[in-house]
Amino acid sequence: MPRLSLPARFAASLLILAGFLTVAAPAADAAVPDRKGWALWDQTAGAVVPTGTWPGGSTVVPVAFGRYQVKLVGQGAPQGVVHVTAINNAPHWCQAESWGVSGADEIINIACYRVGGALDVSSFSVFFVRASGGPAPGPYGYVDSPAGGGIISQYNSAGAPNTSTNLGVGQYQVKFPSLVAGGILDGSLQATAVNPQQGARCKVRNWVSSGSGQDVNVLCFNAAGALLNTRFTLTYQYKVSLYGAAIPPKYYGYFLNQPPAGPPSTNLNSVLGLGANTILAAGTGLSLVTFPKIAFPQNTVQVTAYGSNSNFCGMNTFWFNMSSGPDLVVRDVNCFTNAGAPVNTGFTISANSIM
Repeated sequence: MPRLSLPARFAASLLILAGFLTVAAPAADAAVPDRKGWALWDQTAGAVVPTGTWPGGSTVVPVAFGRYQVKLVGQGAPQGVVHVTAINNAPHWCQAESWGVSGADEIINIACYRVGGALDVSSFSVFFVRASGGPAPGPYGYVDSPAGGGIISQYNSAGAPNTSTNLGVGQYQVKFPSLVAGGILDGSLQATAVNPQQGARCKVRNWVSSGSGQDVNVLCFNAAGALLNTRFTLTYQYKVSLYGAAIPPKYYGYFLNQPPAGPPSTNLNSVLGLGANTILAAGTGLSLVTFPKIAFPQNTVQVTAYGSNSNFCGMNTFWFNMSSGPDLVVRDVNCFTNAGAPVNTGFTISANSIM
């Protein structure tokens, strides 16, 4: 075999290197997330809303009064986290009961309740993500925590181990070490109760951002408004989508209403930057939230109550993807006391597109 000249050998080496990089790159890109999906259920129509459901072909099936089974096609993966938000003009909440893999699909079981703790039918928005690998865009992380504290599954974009500690009945401290954002209150959070036995709600009491990471206090309650030990999920995002990726997607945002609105570092719009999303009071317990220029379906919205009481929040109706802007408009976030009275209270909200 003739010996290659030096230039030819150099060119051949570059081809080998290029081939290696071509094979290696997708593994890093796919790390966050491994799988993701969401569904928007319209209880009145008895069908999913296509603009709020991804992947296409995903379904929601009522399996009992107030109970639903969600199938996210092709997104089956072990562990991960689920979040769900009730969409109802009356005081309702929805919670996860379980989730897992069936063939290539992810199956999620959801239950919805009305004030007092009885199962009831409701529209809802449900979200799933499973991530692994890294380092990755972020800071970003999640935990699935059992009722007594500890970790069922977790992800941390910096590669550090997250922790969840039970501080007392219904009171948890979750630490996302090394997820450093640079301020004293940065990013956004979503929390969801996981309980197949009884009505349960979880919320973010508060959090602190520091040079060590994110320290989050979570409260969980039963239907009577008493603190309750229950399994829950919690996701933290800063300058990334709720499913951990960024650019793509190009269109996502989040907002903290304490009230009043939190600092700009808790109000991100992926197109316009910090402080660009807006909130307007629309009546007692009602807040109109606008995310300018990010209304690109298929998209999903999640809401979590914020504060030290048993108040809870959801959405009045489906969000609007306006042609003007295009702006994503939530009309409205609705919040209630445990007894079901409208109340002005804190919440976090996260809007995310597949694009």
